Amino acid sequence: MRKVSPVEVIEAHLARIEKLNPKINAFVQLDHKGALAQARHAEAAAMQGQNLGPLHGVPISIKSSIDVAGMRCEAGTKLRAGHVATADAPLVTRLRNAGAIVLGVTNTPELLMAWETDNLLYGRTNNPWDLSRTAGGSSGGEAAAIASGCSAGGVGSDGGGSIRIPAHFCGICGLKPTPGRIPATGHYPQSVGPFALLGVVGPMARTIADLKLLFEVMQGPDIGDPSAAPVPMRWPSSVELQKIHIGYFEDDGRIPVTPETRLAVRQAAEALRNAGFEVQPFRPENLEKIRQLWWKFFGIAGGMLLGPMTRGHEAELSPILKEFNGWVTAEEPHTAQTLLDCWIERDLLRMQIFEAMEKFPVLLCPVASIPAFRHGERSWQVENQTVQYLDAWSYCEWFNLLGMPGAVVPVTRSPEGFPIGVQVVARPWEEESVLAILQVIEQARGLWKEPLAC
Repeated sequence: MRKVSPVEVIEAHLARIEKLNPKINAFVQLDHKGALAQARHAEAAAMQGQNLGPLHGVPISIKSSIDVAGMRCEAGTKLRAGHVATADAPLVTRLRNAGAIVLGVTNTPELLMAWETDNLLYGRTNNPWDLSRTAGGSSGGEAAAIASGCSAGGVGSDGGGSIRIPAHFCGICGLKPTPGRIPATGHYPQSVGPFALLGVVGPMARTIADLKLLFEVMQGPDIGDPSAAPVPMRWPSSVELQKIHIGYFEDDGRIPVTPETRLAVRQAAEALRNAGFEVQPFRPENLEKIRQLWWKFFGIAGGMLLGPMTRGHEAELSPILKEFNGWVTAEEPHTAQTLLDCWIERDLLRMQIFEAMEKFPVLLCPVASIPAFRHGERSWQVENQTVQYLDAWSYCEWFNLLGMPGAVVPVTRSPEGFPIGVQVVARPWEEESVLAILQVIEQARGLWKEPLAC
């Protein structure tokens, strides 16, 4: 039964963007005319009885570090100001072929190197739950757009929590897939070298059902992604799913989490137990070693890759990127030997973790130490300890280094009313299990309200 037309849907979303984007600053460019033209085409196709794709007429947004033909792909930096993509990234083509309509592209921190979204081109993105707080980063514009109802879903990228942290802060769902499961072709910075080990692109949406649909459309190998592999789609049956043993931990033994974050993990674990899963306490070893190694790839090697671009342009860089560069330059750059040693150590740690996960193929844990923070904050008091900015996100970074799929669903809220999510992680190429288990948690949680500030 046809209840609403694609044109009505797009017009409603464009009107919501016009109302809310001045507050949240999620979109950096809209394709108003193009979206309406696509909606009219979609409406005509539906009226004519044509075969319709699974995303027919669905309005989506794309992070402005991913190529969308005719739209800006500046990655939040003045050094790429005015750069317009000449072709769609493969994942954008797949979304369009499924019927999705791209509304526009969303804000990021400069060169994606932060867990908050602010830059000198477009300014700061605000959290729809509280405008004085960040939407996270680096996919903060995406998370804010989706959480506020300005977009039905979209695409972010994640090299150290950049999908999962914004999803957690804004009360939506987000998937960091295994590198190569969804092609990172057309992303900037390019997915090569250390970025190919850590960085991915993935879907973001308000529900796990929507996340699953976006994942199905976007997944599949592409020759432009060095991590690509021809992994078939396979959703586990309910019987297969119930056989999966789940290990959970409330903290990593080093960085404390808020009491509400502990509660969220416990609630998720109990929901899974009530659904018939075997859920036991289990925390992998060497998590701090993994975090330190992640920084040697993301921070030191990543800084070396971006250095030639930013060197000599310091006056044009945002304060957030200057801060990141300061952390990088405080450490010795890699030599061939140190980079080789890191690569070997990563492989050895992966083997150890995967061996431990023979008993618990799926892990349940926090997304971050804290919920959304106030703009500019750099430390927090949690359980009588000081948590520093770079430490609060370690709960995501481990899984980038290990190349494991992980996704987030909101579970509860802080005393101030801010969303708190949990993270479910599995072994490489097992995204389907992650999403199926998260759907059980989501169903037990019940309905989720829209952001307070909207």
